[in-house]
Amino acid sequence: MCSQIVNIINFIRGVEPRGPVDLFEPVKKQAQLIQKYNLRGTFLLQYDALINPEFTDYLKALDPSRFEFGVWFEVVQPLCESVGEKWAGRFPWDWHARHDLPQGYAPESRVKMTDCLFDKFKKVFGSYPRVMGAWVLDTICINHAHKQYGLDALCCCKEQFGTDGYTLWGGYYGQGYYPSKKNFFVPAANKENQLSVPVFRMLGSDPVYQYDFGINVNGTADTRQGVITLEPASGNGGCNPVWVDWYLSENFNGECLSFGYTQAGQENSFGWEGMANGLEYQFKRFEELSRQKKLEILTLGETGRRYSNEYEITPASAISAHTAWDDPCKCSFWYSSPYYRINIFSDENGIRIRDVYTFNEDSEDPYLTKLCDTDDIVYETDRVLDGNRQSGNGVLAGIYPLSELTGEPFYGSDYDFTDLGNGVCEIFFNRLVFRFTPESCFVSHPDGVKLIWKKRKTYVIK
Repeated sequence: MCSQIVNIINFIRGVEPRGPVDLFEPVKKQAQLIQKYNLRGTFLLQYDALINPEFTDYLKALDPSRFEFGVWFEVVQPLCESVGEKWAGRFPWDWHARHDLPQGYAPESRVKMTDCLFDKFKKVFGSYPRVMGAWVLDTICINHAHKQYGLDALCCCKEQFGTDGYTLWGGYYGQGYYPSKKNFFVPAANKENQLSVPVFRMLGSDPVYQYDFGINVNGTADTRQGVITLEPASGNGGCNPVWVDWYLSENFNGECLSFGYTQAGQENSFGWEGMANGLEYQFKRFEELSRQKKLEILTLGETGRRYSNEYEITPASAISAHTAWDDPCKCSFWYSSPYYRINIFSDENGIRIRDVYTFNEDSEDPYLTKLCDTDDIVYETDRVLDGNRQSGNGVLAGIYPLSELTGEPFYGSDYDFTDLGNGVCEIFFNRLVFRFTPESCFVSHPDGVKLIWKKRKTYVIK
């Protein structure tokens, strides 16, 4: 049985310019919930929280066997000015990418900010942090931090297109991976090219609906994707007990090849009222499932250390959802390896390959030398097929398998899964078989299969 791991990661901002909110109350309440349900958790502090004793004095008094602390790397005015940079943001924390992310600053300033953040953490907590997170990691910063201080784990945002101005699209879809030294967003295929600290994808995306959320087949693709995740304050998903139960059942069904994973928790800037009910329900379920040996609640650092002990290079992983939360006739299967990711999806339109992206460990981070000078930031890999971005004008993009014998599409409301070992697996829709290996995917049927590629134009794959 694969490990089934939940990380409770709450990160702490020291300022919230978008409206009045008590930033301390969520931290205190989150810690109390972790204690109430006998769980373990990770708090990641932004620099402006690190320099605020209200947060740090409270956290240092918590049980260190139950709580882990690390850093959340977004740039705020006091961090920027501490390394001699002029702050140009609209507020002391400005979420626009050119101000908020290290990519908006010169490489030498990014290194200085990393050192400043880590040194401040050591002065407060007595040792350097072993875990770090950010919505968008910076390749220069993580390479420097791991070389200079050592890290056990990193975490970054889920897959999304344009949400909050950040695009992370075409990456390792879930669980964790060793990033290329040249680009944090791309998994390395070879040990010599990897940064040997794993990156874990955050937020617990709905494996059926998140990918296509907001898509308009009869129009054009949205530039800002909505959110269906485990986040209790998102307005979808994590605040709904029915969705939460479905997600935990599907995400942790054991059909994961390496390990099942999700991240729970919420940033304090949403305020306690916006997350209270969702977190209370989720943490109660975590305690129940942990007691039943169906889940493990680990800190981010523990997860990273286990990953490093078990895997020398990134293992293939799968996310297998046999139903949608509101529709038993929809299903979705995600496969990721160091070479590619692929999604098989089935609904009333039939079975289709919905997404294919490939990974090239030699592709450089687009912001290694170039500064991000825009409000948005974009990380993408090499697109083969994108069922979201290439849909529109009446075409639902995908690669559709058709019977070679009859020319008819294949339909199936569910599939059977078989783990063949060494990152190889198969899913079966009756006699239609998808076989996945780390290097490739095969589609077969006893009567033969013809693959039709639809993306506003129609192609037959020879």
